[in-house]
Amino acid sequence: MQTGSINSTPIASSAFSVQSRNGRPDFELAAALQKVSPQQQAKAQKTATDFEGMFLNAMFSQMTSGLKGEGPFGDTVGTGVWRSMLTEQYSKNFANAGGVGVASEVYRTLILQQAKTVRTA
Repeated sequence: MQTGSINSTPIASSAFSVQSRNGRPDFELAAALQKVSPQQQAKAQKTATDFEGMFLNAMFSQMTSGLKGEGPFGDTVGTGVWRSMLTEQYSKNFANAGGVGVASEVYRTLILQQAKTVRTA
């Protein structure tokens, strides 16, 4: 799933960048972004990225759960603690670098929900 900016498109007499979803312009998200404040957008983006980080951490933890400690750490209790911290950092870095697309969908959902609660004058 690709998410990115395309050329600015005038809608309702205001020009702004429209993101694409599945190769098509996402006008629903673009309209919702006009209703949601930049502070709420930033908070939603951080929440979505954090959620993806937790999701990836759960995946990475399952991937490494059967590994036995080898090398300088051996098979000790400390190896399990170290490995959990390592997978947590991997997942955070992976999510901040773009992740697997979970954050973009969570962000879109959060923005659409927030736009519905905004009252129009």
